[in-house]
Amino acid sequence: MAEMMIKKKQRPRNLDLASLRSYSLPLPGKVSIFHRVSGLGLFLMLPVILWLFQASVTSPETFAVFQGLAAAWPVKVILAGLIWAYAHHFCAGIRFLLMDVHVGVDKAPARKSAAAVFAVSIPLSIILWGVLL
Repeated sequence: MAEMMIKKKQRPRNLDLASLRSYSLPLPGKVSIFHRVSGLGLFLMLPVILWLFQASVTSPETFAVFQGLAAAWPVKVILAGLIWAYAHHFCAGIRFLLMDVHVGVDKAPARKSAAAVFAVSIPLSIILWGVLL
């Protein structure tokens, strides 16, 4: 009878959207989510960025128009977000490439590399904001 009383392993559960607020991801999970979000943002903005670049190099007049447009604070916020997305996606991409070749796959090194992604990408974004904006 004691054998029948073995506690069953709790099965994985699906989380509904309302419970996501109380669920806390570990740092490597946050890096993964931000990597996906930054990649999506860069992908969706790529046609706009290419069109703006192409239009800005056609003549000095159009370059001056786009330079004036880039001086507006809402555009600067969008550009700052794109700079952060690029820096984070680049740093996290290097982390994931290293993990693909089995470097830093264990729990402790994965947490350290996730912290390193934020420790490098955030200051890099601030430096690039100062240089480019």
